[in-house]
Amino acid sequence: MTQTHSKSRQQAEIAFGNTQTQFFARNHAVAEMDSLVAARETKTQRLRQARLAKDADDIAKASAGLIAMRARKSDL
Repeated sequence: MTQTHSKSRQQAEIAFGNTQTQFFARNHAVAEMDSLVAARETKTQRLRQARLAKDADDIAKASAGLIAMRARKSDL
């Protein structure tokens, strides 16, 4: 059984459908952007941790080198 609606009702239904489509498209776009932001933040945190670990390793190696150099100088 098909229902027939007035022309103004049909126009309202079409306008509502268009609004719903725009709403869901916007929500999809926002969700996609949130996903990209989260991925970027995760990558940034991982790279920051790697850089800090490398810096700490470089400092430890430099300190060990200075200690060894002082030890050789004191042996002379």
